[in-house]
Amino acid sequence: MRGAHSLLLIGLVVGCVGPMLWLTKAAISTTQDTLRAPMELWPSGVDWDNLSTAWNQAEISTYFANTVWVALGSWFFQLLVATTGGYVLAVLRPAYARVITGAVLATLFLPGVIVLVPLFLTVLDLPLLNVSLLNTYWAVWLPAGANAFNVLLVKRFMDSLPGDVFEAARMDGAGPLRMLWSVALPMSKPVLGVVSIFAVLNAWKDFLWPLIVLPEPTMQPLSVRLPIIRDTVELDVFLAALLISMALPIAIFLVFQRLFLRNAGLGGAVKG
Repeated sequence: MRGAHSLLLIGLVVGCVGPMLWLTKAAISTTQDTLRAPMELWPSGVDWDNLSTAWNQAEISTYFANTVWVALGSWFFQLLVATTGGYVLAVLRPAYARVITGAVLATLFLPGVIVLVPLFLTVLDLPLLNVSLLNTYWAVWLPAGANAFNVLLVKRFMDSLPGDVFEAARMDGAGPLRMLWSVALPMSKPVLGVVSIFAVLNAWKDFLWPLIVLPEPTMQPLSVRLPIIRDTVELDVFLAALLISMALPIAIFLVFQRLFLRNAGLGGAVKG
């Protein structure tokens, strides 16, 4: 069994990390080396110019900044809706909480493709305001906030928080907003880290929706522009662009893992 576990672990490492390591090697190799000897380590030497060429001449810097802006806005709105929605359903628990929870849960059974048309029509002519959000990042940020999975995830976590802490806060005169900011959020760091990771990574790799609502090329993120520039640059430059687009999500995951996933969510919440 130990041998089988070891082989399985090695296979998982090779399958998951291997492609990223190969991309790192190919991004600083020449096109000829990648095509003729894809598994050899730099037969003609390391070509660091690929990274600068991709960043400047292929305009990856512009699309990279667009992607960061899209990811930050999506992260903010997803975190805002998830924390407030989960807090209301788990802690405040109004009379209609079960109905709202059931309605939110029901949306998870709908494939995302089904809501593309009504969502696009809503963005095209925003109700009440009668304005179009096309070619604005609001068209990406606001729909991203309506994430039922995140709301239910935060609600499930806050259901496990000790009710005595919230009762003590109420007795001390804390209102709903004060309890959310000073009690619920400090104890919910682990789940907020998970939601943050999901929000950033999903926004970083999302292709279809930004392609629909951001037809202006100068506003499009990397996920939309990379397939387009593939035919306009050399293979080595394109692989360097892929490496640049992959680096930040990995760094973000490692940072959030260290800051949130290893924290004790209830640390300092209860005294005595």
